[in-house]
Amino acid sequence: MLLQRLAIAAPDVVYTPTGNSVGNQMQTPSMIKALLAALAVLAAPLAAAQEWPLKPVRIVVPFAAGGTTDITARLVAEQLTLALKQPFVVDNRAGAGGNIGATEVARAAPDGYTFLMGTPGTQAINQFLYLKMPYDTAKDLLPVSFVVRVPNVLMVHPGVGVKTIAELIAKARARPGAMSYGTPGNGSTGHLSTELFKSRAGIFVTHIPYRGSGPMLLDLIAGQLEMAIDNLPSAIPHIRSGKLIALGVTSEQRNGQLPEVPTIASVLPGYAAESWFVLVAPAGTPAAITTRMSAEVDRILKRPEVIERFKGLGAEPVGGTPEQLAQFIAAETKKWQQVVKLSGAKLD
Repeated sequence: MLLQRLAIAAPDVVYTPTGNSVGNQMQTPSMIKALLAALAVLAAPLAAAQEWPLKPVRIVVPFAAGGTTDITARLVAEQLTLALKQPFVVDNRAGAGGNIGATEVARAAPDGYTFLMGTPGTQAINQFLYLKMPYDTAKDLLPVSFVVRVPNVLMVHPGVGVKTIAELIAKARARPGAMSYGTPGNGSTGHLSTELFKSRAGIFVTHIPYRGSGPMLLDLIAGQLEMAIDNLPSAIPHIRSGKLIALGVTSEQRNGQLPEVPTIASVLPGYAAESWFVLVAPAGTPAAITTRMSAEVDRILKRPEVIERFKGLGAEPVGGTPEQLAQFIAAETKKWQQVVKLSGAKLD
């Protein structure tokens, strides 16, 4: 508004000293108005970022409620609501291994009011797993903030009657195709982690995909499935209650929340497959807004109470800049491309 008032009040003729022998240089009102207009354009993104958000912000979770993606999004949304004084609302849009939710965000208005809680599936895996993709991961979704990384955990229903990874492998080899494993969806790290496990162990187990960890875990607890590899935060309450038995973690080191559970790599050397959750926005979202969002999330993830809440779930808060996240996703894309190729998995 100040720049507009200055432009309107510009006199017909303005003299500015040049400091040389020629004298003063006359500038016309049109020149001054053009300069003020240019300054207004440069100032607009900063002003927009300072004012944002002016209304509720939506965080799309591309899986059903109850899974780690959902748990992570709700914790972050709660903290952002407190920090930015506007509601941050979680919107579950499950299906197609995360592609339904990711597509909705990719096609949303790039105005800073829609974000996606992205996963390895939506940001790295699905483009190699699905024969046709409804969005371009690199072009349509803009990296904003690295939220957390988590290990996955291999678990079984108590009725399976095994207590170790070696016992599970022996039982699966004795009954090829008779056992089934559940995942949060095609292209999830649970899916690819299990395919990698099957390949390394030399077993065949039937895949049953779900629309998120929540419904999958309910069937696993009910004994409708024999085994699963899923994110630790969504699984750990059921492991601690004894409803499920943890056999191994997918990280290279044991996890502090389940210190008695060995790594899968201790039985299958070289095995490693972790998951992660990131915030991304529709391409074209103003950099001033994504930078501010990233900085706010980074501050939130450094708060002791938030760190403790995530660590209690077995998750590691990360944070950082959009540029750092972009580099991480690029590296993860190469890694998961190789895992998909090794698994031989393809989906229509």
